[in-house]
Amino acid sequence: MYFIVPAILLFVIGWFVKVKKVTWLISGHNTSSKTEKEKYDVNKLCQYFGNFIYILALITLVLAGASMLFSDQLELIVWIGVGVLTITIVAGIIYLNTGNRVLKDKD
Repeated sequence: MYFIVPAILLFVIGWFVKVKKVTWLISGHNTSSKTEKEKYDVNKLCQYFGNFIYILALITLVLAGASMLFSDQLELIVWIGVGVLTITIVAGIIYLNTGNRVLKDKD
């Protein structure tokens, strides 16, 4: 039950970024200079980052279900959730920042 609100919030943020292209929700992009922002393909950036937020929301939703099913093991579920979310966030940040995935093509 404790994870429902964060899961919904993450889904909403993911939708805003992926569908509505609300780039000010992307940390670092909103404070970049105009010349720095021009290096990035906004559509790719919003697509990748929106999907990343959806993955975090899905994990949080699974944690919500697990906390309802196994309420007597809530502390264990929270620790597992923190671990899974931490690993996912670190891996996602590494993935998004390597391989020039969101830079504009140099055609």
